[in-house]
Amino acid sequence: MISFDSSSDPLVSHGRHFGRTVFALCNYPSLLTNGILRLEQMEDVLLEDFPAEERREHRVFEQLLDSYPGLLDRLKDGSEEEILHVGELIGKGAAGARGDDTKTLKSAILDWISPKGEAIQPHLHRNSKLDRGFNHELTGSLLCPAGLDWHDPRTKEDLRSGEMLVCGDQWPIFLYAHYVYDSDDPWSGLLRSRLLTCAYKHVFTSPSSVDKEPKATRSGNARLHGMNSVTIASIAYIATQVRFALSSSSVFSRTDTVTASETFYHSLLDLLEDPEECKEVDELLTWWNRQVFPTSSAAKRPISANSALSRIQQKRIALKRALNQDVVSS
Repeated sequence: MISFDSSSDPLVSHGRHFGRTVFALCNYPSLLTNGILRLEQMEDVLLEDFPAEERREHRVFEQLLDSYPGLLDRLKDGSEEEILHVGELIGKGAAGARGDDTKTLKSAILDWISPKGEAIQPHLHRNSKLDRGFNHELTGSLLCPAGLDWHDPRTKEDLRSGEMLVCGDQWPIFLYAHYVYDSDDPWSGLLRSRLLTCAYKHVFTSPSSVDKEPKATRSGNARLHGMNSVTIASIAYIATQVRFALSSSSVFSRTDTVTASETFYHSLLDLLEDPEECKEVDELLTWWNRQVFPTSSAAKRPISANSALSRIQQKRIALKRALNQDVVSS
């Protein structure tokens, strides 16, 4: 029997966190329906034989199953109506969280981009976005695609008039630390800007933690869901939210071709999930965990140079080298 009061269903709460940290822009009823069908097909076909898009969708499906005990049995035993209902509940949570974050970041972002000790000129309204995007000098400079020169009058005019269309995979300069892009080393500073960390803390550890050291006692979204490390998808989610907050678009939509939020989100995931980029991604996650969860083991603090642990590790390395040399010489 399906309950009409779904607001208190734990699947809604789970959907809020899952959307923020695993996969944000998704049709959850379709995800579940396709996932169940694919499980049956995989009795005869390997996952590697499916198209790339279906492989990604199935990985998300498996993460959803792993994160919610008993969900697989509920889906397998449920009717088609029940499967769709479960998907709608999760989707309701994900959409609700996204809407809440869009609403709060719309105003908060102005505090983080304001010049220190000064007001934004011309004034930007907290409740209206019409004068944001490329229409305003400050938001335009942050949204300008990396590799383009915002200070070039022709570039600025083309961006403002729409003569130059910006695709979702043309990443804005605000993604980079200090808003500096090195075309010879495009990984340098990527996804390490203060603007991103402010937005991340605002959403996950609490608005009051943005300018303070995060404390374990804070009852933010991360703590409510037992989250103690940053995920790849949560970085992409926050970047997508910040990009939208800076834009002049008033309604967040997956299918909006002007902001191309879905293309932008997926393009970041394409990079961050690429096995060839695992070294850079690991370093990025360590950096993020130090910013947001500094007391977590995921922050991987460097070992103190003169500590006993450091000496033990040095002796172990020296011993291994000596043994290897003995093997080579013999």
